[in-house]
Amino acid sequence: MSIEVMDEHAAKLIAEIEGSFPELEFQLFKEKVEQALAVKNMTVDQVENMLILTAVERIDRNEPDWTYAAARFYLKKLYMLSSGFRGEAGYGSFYELINRLIEIGIYDRLIAESYSREEIEYLEKVIDPERDKLFTYIGLLTMAERYLARTQNGNFAELPQERFMIIAMTLLAEEPKEKRLELVEEAYWAISNLYMTVATPTLSNAGKSYGQLSSCFIDTVADDLRSIYDSNTDISTLSKNGGGIGVYLGKIRSRGSDIKGFKGVSSGVIPWMKQLNNTAVSVDQLGQRQGAIAVYLDVWHKDIFPFLDAKLNNGDERQRTHDLFSGICVPDLFMEQVEKRGDWYLFDPHEVRRVMGFSLEDYFDEEKGAGSFREKYWACVNHPGLPHEVVPAIEIFKSIMISQLETGTPYMFYRDQVNRLNANHHKGIIYCSNLCTEITQNMSPTLLEEETVEDGKILIYKKPGDFVVCNLSSISLAKSVADGVLERVIKIQVRMLDNVIDINEIPVLQAQITNKNYRGIGLGTFGWHHLLALKGIKWESEEAVEYCDSLYETIAYLTISASLELAKEKGVYPYFQGSDWSTGQFFEKRQYVGERWGKLAEEVKQYGIRNGYLMAVAPNSSTSILAGSTASIDPIFRLEYSEEKKDYKIPVTAPDLSAETMWFYKTAYNLDQHWSIRQNARRQRHIDQSISFNFYVTNTIKAKALLELHMDAWKSGLKTTYYVRSTSSSEFDECESCHS
Repeated sequence: MSIEVMDEHAAKLIAEIEGSFPELEFQLFKEKVEQALAVKNMTVDQVENMLILTAVERIDRNEPDWTYAAARFYLKKLYMLSSGFRGEAGYGSFYELINRLIEIGIYDRLIAESYSREEIEYLEKVIDPERDKLFTYIGLLTMAERYLARTQNGNFAELPQERFMIIAMTLLAEEPKEKRLELVEEAYWAISNLYMTVATPTLSNAGKSYGQLSSCFIDTVADDLRSIYDSNTDISTLSKNGGGIGVYLGKIRSRGSDIKGFKGVSSGVIPWMKQLNNTAVSVDQLGQRQGAIAVYLDVWHKDIFPFLDAKLNNGDERQRTHDLFSGICVPDLFMEQVEKRGDWYLFDPHEVRRVMGFSLEDYFDEEKGAGSFREKYWACVNHPGLPHEVVPAIEIFKSIMISQLETGTPYMFYRDQVNRLNANHHKGIIYCSNLCTEITQNMSPTLLEEETVEDGKILIYKKPGDFVVCNLSSISLAKSVADGVLERVIKIQVRMLDNVIDINEIPVLQAQITNKNYRGIGLGTFGWHHLLALKGIKWESEEAVEYCDSLYETIAYLTISASLELAKEKGVYPYFQGSDWSTGQFFEKRQYVGERWGKLAEEVKQYGIRNGYLMAVAPNSSTSILAGSTASIDPIFRLEYSEEKKDYKIPVTAPDLSAETMWFYKTAYNLDQHWSIRQNARRQRHIDQSISFNFYVTNTIKAKALLELHMDAWKSGLKTTYYVRSTSSSEFDECESCHS
């Protein structure tokens, strides 16, 4: 049977990919299709599925480009699947689509109220269906299954370019009308060409009548019953709306502490962790996956050992919180004591406040090796009226490493380094990070001030704390650098992120206030390993370290410049005065010298900056798949692997895999992690917040070697480390929200 007399639909689809592959590869594919068609008469749907699967079967390290053929076939299927709602297979009237989705409650009416029919019809002409062909098969499948709008009965309503345009329109709706369409076009250009991705909540929810746009949140729990329960209510509310949560528990009194003078009656932090664990399980993220909550505790807290054991698979189940993620807040002094095999002293934070008159967690070392935290800590140790426990510091670290090798956590939060480089230390302190360890912003608990009855109504007055909000998006390094569009992408990207702050409706009021006060954003990156492979740079090389330094310095410069220009146009963030931005300390602490940095620092002093926090590198594993690149700053796991689906497996290869790039794709577990630390130390200098940085270790790693990695990370100035990914535990649940 020849291609001419094959099923007409199959022939048409196959003709579209002819010429994209070597003749022999194409002929082998065509023969397989002919054999399948000869077996029985097929429906159109069966023909499309057969073509997809036949192309998918050919994807491997030797023929990676078959992923694009499979994507082309799936694209036709997607067009057909959406035709039931749309009335046609493929792109049609954008204006009619918007109004129909508003009518059935999927889109928010604000889209139609913000844009005229003429504007929408103009933007319809900007939509470029050809850009659907940029997707790999797994990328297009991810886009369709996770992000495209569907009707209430599950039918596809949107197509990919419409989702991208709706995001652009939503994020730029409040820009001045005289330049708004130009900005929407620019945003659409950046997203649709896969030069950047927005975070999962924005990608999923922009333009819709439900859900919010921010990625992660961080709460601080005060040491009182009302604060604990109010915090849980806030966390459940945000989890319901698709947010990942970080929670600082370090202010809560330890097990055996007194309550209202009654000695030894406190149950410590574990019962409250159990409560949060139940919230994570029972309040899911829009029905798509269970809530994601990370809890943090200081390494000097008396409950540190049960905290470290809480995710282990053995022991007393009443003390286990398997569905929470954990992080440890670590001062320099602790790492010094570990290194010298010294003692470490554990305290109850309630007793510290009662006896000493201060909260130990409110201090940090302003300089390496010296500062107010260690002064206060030793004062606590030496006070005869303050009870404490003494343990070898290395024993705590052993418990940390045991938990990490079994569960991947706890994350490490190096609190002194974080706070030394906090550009807004004039307004507070940073106690911990978020669910994915890339956000570091000022935090404080929300406190009840008064509860009264007036005119038959109960009025509650609270002093709002800094409830951290992170708004994320990420640059595709390989694509943006290769095409020379880094500056153009960052300029529109910062504007889009800044606008999320104003248009997003966060259902926790103190988070709204914090968001507006700091206007914090998190511009990140993905595709680092992809970029190195394209440039022919080995991961384990001085060249990679130096390139990392220079590239991220450029990204920092462009990001700060973009926020500066926004400040000139729209005003500075409210807490600008007194910040390291306003004093120039931000630039001095990072040793930014030279004419361009000097000029930028002076301009920031003069005109201000729009965003108090600017950069953060998130894990973004799912959105990097969508964009056809490597995740975050991570090395690849394998040259090729399979994504598990319900009925079949999808082969996936490293991006742009070829005979040339293959040699530069050394896989994660075969890399010397100290080279990764060196790269990340250079990168961290330029990222004002932090980075989701994983360790990849074999399950046979010796304790001494893992300890050396942690010591190297701390001494190199890293602010946080994320998972310890051991070969014995390949599955790690992550917050979808932080995939930006």
